[in-house]
Amino acid sequence: MVSSLVRQPPSRLRPSSAAFKFGIEEEYFLACGRSLRLANETPDALFAPQHGGALQREMLQAQLEVATRPHARLAEAREELLALRSTAARSAEAHGYRIMACGTHPMGNWRQTAQTPKRRYDEVMEGLQMIGRRNLLCGMHVHVEVPEPSRRVDVMARSLPYLPLLLALSTSSPFWEGQFTGLKGYRLAAYDELPRTGLPDLFSRERDYLAYIEAMTKSGAISDATHVWWSIRPSVKYHTLELRIADSCTRAEDSVALAALYRAMVRRLYMNPTVHQDLDSVDRALAVENKWRAQRYGTQASFVSRDGAIPIEQFLDDVCDDLAPDIEALDCEDEIDHCRTLVKYGSSADHQIDVFQHHKHRGSATALRNVCSWIADATLAA
Repeated sequence: MVSSLVRQPPSRLRPSSAAFKFGIEEEYFLACGRSLRLANETPDALFAPQHGGALQREMLQAQLEVATRPHARLAEAREELLALRSTAARSAEAHGYRIMACGTHPMGNWRQTAQTPKRRYDEVMEGLQMIGRRNLLCGMHVHVEVPEPSRRVDVMARSLPYLPLLLALSTSSPFWEGQFTGLKGYRLAAYDELPRTGLPDLFSRERDYLAYIEAMTKSGAISDATHVWWSIRPSVKYHTLELRIADSCTRAEDSVALAALYRAMVRRLYMNPTVHQDLDSVDRALAVENKWRAQRYGTQASFVSRDGAIPIEQFLDDVCDDLAPDIEALDCEDEIDHCRTLVKYGSSADHQIDVFQHHKHRGSATALRNVCSWIADATLAA
């Protein structure tokens, strides 16, 4: 059987306090330092080796990616993430650019972007054609180590009801090509044009997931499992379950808070195999609807359930009550409180819309310029 997953012998020991290490990957836009309009072609020197490999190109030259090391302590992850943002900002500034952490660039135009010259990206673009060139989107990915990697597929399937909440809290993409979309998270509306995106199917067993990957690779549809771009997936490179549903969070504190919440969710599902064990096609369909509601309404969403609508405040409180032992074990009470603050005061999308509405009387172009300025400043706020 074809398998791209890295394997290790399963552990039957109870996970230690250092288990469930996590890392954060973030994508940023590169914008002109003066106009804040999206960059087109960007110099290789911006990603030079003197940065220790911390700054990586993405598929489009207007994007930049950073990734933390694995961490067991949230304070250390926060410190490294702030340092990575600072490094990226300094390198960008040296070449006349600023970085912007958001799911979509408010003034971006995909027709004016250039692909990064790299064989893998050439292959992706050849397969995706126009929808690949339209992929002018930035997300945040969170990796959480799973003590027994063979259980990642089971944990992935049982995580589906949680995913819309994580999306709602991260929303930072209300604009697309200079237009207010009416959505708080437009990024996934565009991203879901790509194949093998959205919520995964209910693969409850690793062997079923591997059979799917084998069929796809043997048929030539994909070269390996990295071309499966679901909202959550087993990592090919690490023994982790990778969250991919979140927009790039404008504020670093939001990124760390969401990573903490996701980490607690993974721990709960791993430590309690009966949680969500009976999910069926109805539950997956409800999760798909709630994903849409998170895209549309963000932190003002209510979620559908078999018992009726649940306001996001109640949904978050219910989830956190269930996660209480995991939140305590992972020492992330402050970060969970920050998630509640996001619901109360709004995500990046809400603040972007407020800035736009405040300056709209001066014209759409001026309003969008002010939105971009807010994003660029908030990206580097400590």
